[in-house]
This record gives sequence, C-alpha cells and structure tokens, in this order.
Amino acid sequence: MAASPAPAAAAALLVLLALAAAGGVAADGSDHRYKMNEPVPLYANKVGPFHNPSETYRYFDLPFCSPEKVREKSEALGEVLNGDRLVDAPYKLDFRLEVESKAVCSKKLTVEDVVKFRNAVAKDYYFQMYYDDLPLWGFIGKVEKGGKADPSEWKYYLYRHIIFDILYNNDRVIEINVHTDQSALVDLTEDKETNVEFLYSVKWKETPTPFEKRMEKYSSSSNMPHHLEVHWFSIINSCVTVLLLTGFLATILMRVLKNDFVKYAHDEEAADDQEESGWKYIHGDVFRFPKNKSLFSAALGTGTQLFALTTFIFLLALVGVFYPYNRGALFTALVVIYALTSGIAGYVATSFYCQLEGTNWVRNLLLTGCLFCGPLFLTFCFLNTVAIAYSATAALPFGTICVIVLIWTLVTFPLLVLGGIAGKNSKSEFQAPCRTTKYPREIPPLPWYRRTVPQMAMAGFLPFSAIYIELYYIFASVWGHRIYTIYSILFIVFIILLIVTAFITVALTYFQLAAEDHEWWWRSFLCGGSTGFFVYGYCLYYYYARSDMSGFMQTSFFFGYMACICYAFFLMLGMVGFRAALFFVRHIYKSIKCE
Repeated sequence: MAASPAPAAAAALLVLLALAAAGGVAADGSDHRYKMNEPVPLYANKVGPFHNPSETYRYFDLPFCSPEKVREKSEALGEVLNGDRLVDAPYKLDFRLEVESKAVCSKKLTVEDVVKFRNAVAKDYYFQMYYDDLPLWGFIGKVEKGGKADPSEWKYYLYRHIIFDILYNNDRVIEINVHTDQSALVDLTEDKETNVEFLYSVKWKETPTPFEKRMEKYSSSSNMPHHLEVHWFSIINSCVTVLLLTGFLATILMRVLKNDFVKYAHDEEAADDQEESGWKYIHGDVFRFPKNKSLFSAALGTGTQLFALTTFIFLLALVGVFYPYNRGALFTALVVIYALTSGIAGYVATSFYCQLEGTNWVRNLLLTGCLFCGPLFLTFCFLNTVAIAYSATAALPFGTICVIVLIWTLVTFPLLVLGGIAGKNSKSEFQAPCRTTKYPREIPPLPWYRRTVPQMAMAGFLPFSAIYIELYYIFASVWGHRIYTIYSILFIVFIILLIVTAFITVALTYFQLAAEDHEWWWRSFLCGGSTGFFVYGYCLYYYYARSDMSGFMQTSFFFGYMACICYAFFLMLGMVGFRAALFFVRHIYKSIKCE
C-alpha cells in the first residue's frame, strides 16, 4: 500500500536529477570563453548593512553612477526568493583589457545624497556584484572614529575609486577580487553638496589555476584545519551522546524488559496469585486511539513530508548541487521538492486517520495541507509587508508570488489530494497486538516530573546537545556571510539527531507506560519534536550573544523564519519520535500474553 504515492516520488526524482544536472553545468560558472577585449558580463546585485543579511537593497537605491535606463537581468525563482536583483553594473571590464583610473562619471551629490551615503557608511554597507558568475564584495566607505566615543565627532568617508584584480587562465576568467583606493575618499561628515568623480581600475594577471577549480576558493574557508577540528569534535560529541544513550537503553531498559517478560511469562496460577502491575496492567488501554486524531494524523503526515524533503535536500547537497553562490539553487529545490512531496503527506495522514477509524477524511486532508503551509503563509505575509515598507529586495514581486501560488494550486494541492485518495483506499487496519477495553482505565496520580512539559524538556535536551556545535556554523552561514560546504558532516549529525530522538522517546515512553499512564500517543510526538523548542531557544542566544544583527526588519525576519524552521523541526522529529515509540510499544506487547 505504501507504494501508492510512487508517481509523485518518481516525479520528484526526475526533478532532482534535472536540478542536479543544471547544478552540474552551472557549477563551472558561465563556462564562457573570451577573446581579447571581449566584454565580460558584470552585474551589480545589492547593497545592505553587513551585519543584517536579510536587509538588502537594490544597488542603485544609493546614488551611485547609474545609466539613463537600468537594465535588469532576468532571474530564476530561487534567485528572486534569495533577494537577488541583478542589473548591469556601471563598470566595463573587458577581457584582459587593463584600465587605470578611468572615470565612471562625475556627479554632484546633493545634501540628500550625502545623508544617504553617510547613513549607509555608518551602518557598514557593502555592495555585491557578479562577474562572469563569480561573486565579489566591497565596502562603500569607512568611519574614522579617532578614538572618540561620541558619534557626532566621527568622520565618514566614501570610497570613490574601486580597483578590480582579475586572474585568468588562457581564455577564461578564474578569480576576481576588489579593493579600494584608500587615498581617493569623499568626506561625508557635513551636510553639504559635494562634487565627486567616481573612478575604477582593472588589473589582469595570469594564473595556473584550472577553470574547474575556480569555485574552490569560496569553499576553502570552511575546510580549513581548525574549522574541520571543530566539526569533528562536534561529530565525536554527538557519537558519545549516542553511545551513552544506547548503552543506557541496553543495560537498563532491556534488563528491565527482560525481567518484565520473565515475570509476565509465569503460568496462570502464579499470575492469579499476584495482581498485575506496570505496563502490562494497561494492555487494554495502550492502543486506545488518541484524542484529536485528525490533528494527530495531519501532524504525522506533514512530519513525514518534511522528513522526505530534508532527505532529498541532503541528497542534492551531497552530489554537489549547492556549491557556494549557486544563486537560489537551495530555494528552488525547497519549493519544487516540497510541492512534489505533498502526496506523501496526503497519503500518510489519510491512511493513518482511516486506521484510527476517522470518518471525515476530507477535513483531515485539508488540515494536513494547511498545518505547515498556513503558519508559513501568515509569517510570509507579515514579513513581506515589512520588506515592502523598507523597500528591501527581500520583498517578493507580485509575479513571483503568483508563480508560488500557481505551484501550490497546480502541483502541491492536486498531489496532496491524490495522496489522500490513495491513503483512503489503502484499507489498512491498525495493527494492535492487544484488544482495547470499552472504558478507559483511570491514570494514577503522577509526580510533576512525569508530566508532559518536564518530559519534553528531558526529551529535547539530549538531541539538542548532539547538534548544538554544528548549529553555530549553520546559523553563521544562513544569517551571516560564512560559507558552509561540509554537507557530509552535517548529514552524519542529522542521522545522529534522528537516532538520539528515537531512542530518548522510546525510553520516556517505557517509563510512562511503567507508571500506568496509557496516553502515550501525543506524549511521544511532543517529546520527539521538543528539540525544535531548544533550537528556537538557541536562536535567542545566537541573536543577542553571537551576532550583531539589529533593526526591526532583520529582527522580524530572523525570528519569523526561524519560528517556521523550528516548527518544521518539531513536526519532523515528532513524527520520528512517534514512529519509534509505536514500533517499541507494538514489540513489547506482542511479546507477552494479553488476555
């Protein structure tokens, strides 16, 4: 029955192969060969405060030299989602043509222009460009504090002379770096009109580096020995956690279970002489279906879809699609694969809902479709409104929003419905080793540490401790300018996270059943997913202690989108925890004689 959503999975694999093929072609850059003095495309992308990665603006929002008509480059969906807005740059960098202090334009900066530039320099604005698909950055100016604490006494300068250093190998561009002439400065300290002549120079130098290795420069920073040592320390830390946890389960849990099996395997006369206690005592209630079974099934289906999405993303990363600065590849993959895996959510949710003897499967299917997309859509609407108010490039154009809505309408929703119909027609029954009694048994009073919230805190801490070192590098990449390319180590950490989540949920489920608390369904899901709350707690720590982000827009984007990511974590790991607990509970109740 599980093969019903196979067409969706096959389609997903085809798209993955297409993306991988596209990534493989693009990984070599534009693959252009150039003749002497031939024009090479240079695009200006965006400007923004260095410490606020989400707050970026169009390059010509600052009063640089601009052509009469700004020509925009057509962009893919992922590039737009990434906030890229490429336009033709005002500099002309022809292949192997050296330029010395050539004027771009002479411009009279108004008082308003001076204030704009000064505010940008004060916030450490940088610019980003792409030359032959190679990224380059530079700061637009500098602040001289002169040892003074009062900002009103600081000096603000704009760089007016940019120097491009380009390396080539035969007829191909290999590397580009940019720096500024520290002697060519414009004083922006006072509010007065200023005449500025913007200049640029181009220097070419031959290099033996082959074209195929030109992107290695950008990933080498994350492969430096001291970074690798930290990553391997993270792996060892996680492995020790797993070994300790598995050792705990093997020596304590299995020994207790073995004693339980021996005790419960006594003949009937011996059993009549002693009253049942522990987890066998509740065999008539342990498979009683949970409350809010439609919501539970929807959470399980959505968690399974997000697990499939994460797995496919890791596969793409491991085959090298997400090389550094492959503009928008990750966002494109996320949108496409999420759409194609929606059939998995529909199938799992509806089939499980029907196993729990649910009747309104259509409502369950709609709930499944909205459980993750609903909060994500509301968050997006708020943050997009904030971006529009700031005139930032993070604000999605109306056309892009229409494309996403069409993908959801024409791909995601139909596949969700098809998966739901396949799940409804699977006709599978819930496999319970024990019969459920008519009336539920009363749960005995439990100490405070056996209640849901303390159990979630215990369940989330161990998995979080296995990943927290790697989290810093991921955050520094997503919410900073560090490059992350060691996907193999990240994949190992992800596998360890899944194992630890499954094991800790199984252990806590056993202790819950041993205390004769048979309401383990929701508890196992909440305990499994509780790592998401710890990750969100880490967000608070990272924002205030490890980053220099500031401002309403950046704060909104950071906490808004991290809330969605942590919610996805919660659903995915909750599914893993419940599946592990269900497997364990079925196993132990199969091993005893239930009357």
